[in-house]
Amino acid sequence: MNKVILVGRLARDPDVRYTTSGKTTASFALAVNRRVGQGKEQQADFIPIVAWEKLAEIAGNNLIKGSQILVEGRMQIRNYEDKNGQKRYVTEVIAQNFEFLGSKPSGQSSMPTGAESFGSEVDDDELIPF
Repeated sequence: MNKVILVGRLARDPDVRYTTSGKTTASFALAVNRRVGQGKEQQADFIPIVAWEKLAEIAGNNLIKGSQILVEGRMQIRNYEDKNGQKRYVTEVIAQNFEFLGSKPSGQSSMPTGAESFGSEVDDDELIPF
């Protein structure tokens, strides 16, 4: 079974993109605390998260740097050749679900930066009646 559950805070705003076939994808890093040893301070692991389609749109519209979330998904390891012909490996979590935790990060507005890019408001006069 390949199942990952992480709780952490976004290290950066989600990067929302579209594939050539029109699918939405969002990627971001999740800072997850890890204890180094008993009584010692915690360190953070920055885990790459990728969301697809509707979940990617929700991430782009609602998540901002500092948001605390729980991510449920699966681990994926893929490889590719870089422009120098070197084989590179990427380990990431493919999100299947996430839940909002905690409060909004301080100093942030209720609307995340760039949220307007996922559909602007349309005046009722512009709607086509059916």
